[in-house]
Amino acid sequence: MDISTSIRLTRTPLDFDVRPVEKRIGLIILATDHTTEPDFRRLVASDRIGLYTARIAYANPTTPENLRRMQPELTRAASLILPDEELDAICYSCTSASVVIGDKEIQAAIQIAKPGVAVVTPTLASVRALHAVGAARISILTPYTIATSTPMADYFAASGFDIARFTCFGLEDDRQMARISPATLVAAAREAMDGDADALFISCTALRAAGVAAEIERTIGKPVITSNLATSWAALRLCGETEPRPELGRLMRLPMAGW
Repeated sequence: MDISTSIRLTRTPLDFDVRPVEKRIGLIILATDHTTEPDFRRLVASDRIGLYTARIAYANPTTPENLRRMQPELTRAASLILPDEELDAICYSCTSASVVIGDKEIQAAIQIAKPGVAVVTPTLASVRALHAVGAARISILTPYTIATSTPMADYFAASGFDIARFTCFGLEDDRQMARISPATLVAAAREAMDGDADALFISCTALRAAGVAAEIERTIGKPVITSNLATSWAALRLCGETEPRPELGRLMRLPMAGW
């Protein structure tokens, strides 16, 4: 029997929604990234907000030179996320590369493929987040080497922050950074926090710091901003999500002033 003779077209009228999901967030992440997708699934994704990911080539060690090599890949990666369809935002998930390449340069490269889309970098989101919690004097913790941490210090100083203390782990491989235990991050954050600082910024999208940000806040008694927490907060606010989520830390109670 020819099976095709038993297949028929439905007579049911087909009704189409404008979008399968109301809001759409694009993620551009490193090929070696272990952390961004789990964090965004937990912090951002919902029945209302969908996540769509593209990965770009990246080779360790984490040096300014290797980070800068990702810039030419940004346009192509953005073009592969739901081609010819609009997104509500695209998040580029690399803090150290955002410093080295530059927020405006990243935005320009992504908007070649997605004109007018809101482009969220961890650095710009973290600056907005630190302002939201009222921080002027900050402590910074990174997993990087001193050479890779130095441009980070320059970036936040140029953004108007007084850096009270800067601590780094001296690591070169982002896969190793992703394996640092949450308990270690809590202990290291306690050491990194200067008593006179208004807030602690924990850099790097590879670190699993967003999941323990609220615990660190309880430990040090000050607001904690992490790369993935800040980008998630920005993505949620750009999608119109304003529901406070205090269990995730102080930042997730606050509005974002524009973008």
